[in-house]
Amino acid sequence: MSSKSKALPKGISAAEFDKAVRELRAIVGDEHVIVDDDKLAPYRKIMMPVPEEQHELSASVMPDGVEQIQRVMKVANKYRVPVYPVSTGKNLGYGSAAPVQRGQIVMDLRRMNRIIEVDADLCTALVEPGVTYQQLYDYLQEHKLPLWFSCPAPSAIAGPVGNMVDRGVGYTPYGEHFLFSCGMEVVLADGQVLRTGMGAMENSNTWQVFKWGYGPTLDGIFTQSNFGVVTKMGMWLMPAPPDFRPFCIQYPDEADITKIVEALRPLRIAMVIPNAVVIAHTLWEAPCTPVKRADYHTGPGAISDEAVKRIQKDHDIGAWNVYAGLYGTKETNDANWKIIEAVAAATGGRIITQEASKGSKALEYRFDLMKGKPNLGEFGLYNWRGGGGSIWFAPVSQAKGAETLKQMQMAKTILAKYGFDYVGEFIVGWRDMHHVIDLLYDRSDETQMKNAYACYDELLHTFAKEGYGMYRANTAFAEKVAATYGPVKRDVEKRLKKALDPNNIIAPGRCGISL
Repeated sequence: MSSKSKALPKGISAAEFDKAVRELRAIVGDEHVIVDDDKLAPYRKIMMPVPEEQHELSASVMPDGVEQIQRVMKVANKYRVPVYPVSTGKNLGYGSAAPVQRGQIVMDLRRMNRIIEVDADLCTALVEPGVTYQQLYDYLQEHKLPLWFSCPAPSAIAGPVGNMVDRGVGYTPYGEHFLFSCGMEVVLADGQVLRTGMGAMENSNTWQVFKWGYGPTLDGIFTQSNFGVVTKMGMWLMPAPPDFRPFCIQYPDEADITKIVEALRPLRIAMVIPNAVVIAHTLWEAPCTPVKRADYHTGPGAISDEAVKRIQKDHDIGAWNVYAGLYGTKETNDANWKIIEAVAAATGGRIITQEASKGSKALEYRFDLMKGKPNLGEFGLYNWRGGGGSIWFAPVSQAKGAETLKQMQMAKTILAKYGFDYVGEFIVGWRDMHHVIDLLYDRSDETQMKNAYACYDELLHTFAKEGYGMYRANTAFAEKVAATYGPVKRDVEKRLKKALDPNNIIAPGRCGISL
């Protein structure tokens, strides 16, 4: 049975590859191994400024459980065929489902979509990688369970396992997703099954309630890595609060970012505001309103500050739009609301409550996210410029006003140099800021492709020189981002890879890790 795929794994002949494909089909069934180019098209679709050919896959295999993954691993080791695991493959701004290196077989885990357990008393869940946030939300609604979870912005088609493994963030008080995971099941490269934490014990009934177990904590090495395939994950759910009070505070000037952060930081650290606060720039909000770039700027170069001001005025959008919520009883929220009102008044912000937000798409999708209701509102960003190009740049900063202003100014300058707009937001952790910038461009324009790559490269290295590291990265820049963290860390990662995956078969190159 000859494969029609053109991108064979490195060092593998067509004959050997066909043998591997036949053995994989014997494991998962003919229909769950794809080699035809036309059927592989959804996997190769990327939004990064590099040719699709660089991330071309050789095939896709879709196992339906741990036992099948173990057998797939044996075949992969036997033929030295690398596999690239994905859960839902919807990580669009960071590389989608396309493998880091050309020729890898995508191990698509979408068929493993079982919600294994939800404990309403302990507020825990155990799920497989193919479970989507929408599926979990529907399950909780169907069973009338008063539980919330945290999800990323474009969440309805994404899933908790993939997002947690990539250390993504969300917008409820449980927004640091890896922090609120508890217990993993991992298939190692040799086919062994590891359960982390308390799950390593036979008949453990505390796997989803106590993270640490005994001895070294291993969960972290299976995030942003390629040391194993995560097949189950425990996650903590949040009891629905008696009173939830989301709000937005709008500010008129970009320079206001300094006083915004200085005012919010103590409230976050003290947990007066318990959730991850979003500080979204005008051009992050505008496409989700929706507003199109062409209505305000049609010439070359980045959109002008004057045009951005017109967007703010025409569509009632702040230069910065702060999204946060209060979670608790009516009495506690009434007390904390007075603090919010005082902070807004002292910093020159205008509060928009949930009642006043009716009819605003941008506000409604944000307020839904803060209670863990999945939606696709943020995909409106891709209508801003059109052309299917998007690459997310995500440096971390201290939660200090001067730091955030500096980062915004650095980013705007570099983006404008290459003709791109500053479409950014800050997400306030307890003491850190995730600065997320969506570099939007037209993939059909060769000049924009080259400029987008060069722009991202300059952003990366300029920010690194200032001590700002990336917390997530797209697959096209995985190696370059990893290099900014220095040789010792990378050497340790390589030694772990050699010990756990000596044949280098699990996603070589993911997060810059390979042999």
